[in-house]
Order: sequence, then C-alpha cells, then structure tokens
Amino acid sequence: MRVWVMRHGQAAAQAASDAERPLIDAGQQEAKLMAELLHQQPLDAILASPYLRAQQTAARVSAELGFARGVSTAPWLTPDDDPAEVLRYLSERQEQNMLLVSHQPLVSQLLSLFCEGHRRAHLPMPTAALACVEADFVAAGLGQLLLLKTPADLHS
Repeated sequence: MRVWVMRHGQAAAQAASDAERPLIDAGQQEAKLMAELLHQQPLDAILASPYLRAQQTAARVSAELGFARGVSTAPWLTPDDDPAEVLRYLSERQEQNMLLVSHQPLVSQLLSLFCEGHRRAHLPMPTAALACVEADFVAAGLGQLLLLKTPADLHS
C-alpha cells in the first residue's frame, strides 16, 4: 500500500471556528503546485478531514488531477485525532494508493508512528507538504518514507 499524506494549504488565521478556516489564495496555489507530484500516481482514493481548509485542499488536488471519484470525508483525520486510530482505519481499507489530506499535529505524528513506530520523530510538514509512505502491511513502524516535499522544495 502507498499512502500519500498531505497537510492542507495556507489558511485564514481566523474564522467562526477552527474547522471553518478557509484556504487563502496562497493555499490554493500551494495545493495546485503539490498536485504536480501526484500526476503519475494511480490514486484509488482521496480522503480529507471534514475541516474546510482540508476539504478545499483535497478538492483542488482532485480537480488538478482530474480525479473522477471525488473526495471522501474521513472524520478521523482532524488535527487532534489519534494517529494509531488512523493506522487502524487504514489497515481496514482495500485501496492500494491513497491520498490523505489533514492537519498538524496529526500529519507529523502519523508519519512518525507509521515509519518509526513512535510519535516523537520530527518530520517537517509545513502547509501543503506532501509525504509518501509505502508498506506491505499498515502498522506502526512498518512504513518506509519514500518522499517528503514542501512547496518551497518545488520553487527552488
């Protein structure tokens, strides 16, 4: 299984609630830029947090890829969800190549747990950062980090 993990693009600093913070123009552009890394990937699914900024990021990536299946909402991808629970949900999925769009601190903790077997590894995941993990079985410590890119990496 190949799991792509993306943090949402830059969002407005304030809204009626954290869940309602929308992407700003720069965040839309970040999502478009990072979608380029996914063009040759045979994605089976795109799953996003229910928070607006993650939904908008996933929608932009989906549109850039021409992904006909659309974006599914995963209520277990919010900022403070437990990365062990995310791994459990992933282990029950049939897809072999999927994109998850979520938030800090979940994205860093998920990558750390999946690849290192603990949540303490510091993996930089600024807005719109994209990582790819491959594993024969989804479980803590069994993932291999294949890629970790940020929008700044693509501009340099």
